[in-house]
Amino acid sequence: MMDSDFGVNIREIIRNIDSSDVLTIYFPIIRKTLLVDTRADSVEGPLVRVVPMVNSVEERFRSLKKLRPQFPRPESITLVPWPKYIRSMESLGIWEKIVGRLARMGYPRAVEDCQRSLKELLDYEKLEHRAAIKGDGYQALWERSH
Repeated sequence: MMDSDFGVNIREIIRNIDSSDVLTIYFPIIRKTLLVDTRADSVEGPLVRVVPMVNSVEERFRSLKKLRPQFPRPESITLVPWPKYIRSMESLGIWEKIVGRLARMGYPRAVEDCQRSLKELLDYEKLEHRAAIKGDGYQALWERSH
């Protein structure tokens, strides 16, 4: 299914959720990224966290190395721009697929981290909407005549 409004290929995203070591979904409007690192070992489980956006793939690899120095460079990383509302990930089945993969891996804490991260993303989105309405950090396309 292709979302014609923004060219988001849902099937491709879902396929990558199932196969990538690291999935990053970045939200340009709120300048945040959902980082899902599915790599795990006997000590450390998968990582799910909201992090700042980066400027390049190499910068993301460096940030991953800082966050998870015990793991080698991931074999696969998927970068997904999400120009839509956060909630649309749920309605399009993306969120369920992410949570499902972590649940099947047997890491309940990672599933909890998903829910916490979703709430955090929604909070950032709400703050951004308020800022846009108030004009904080935004420039109007027109000026009101006095």
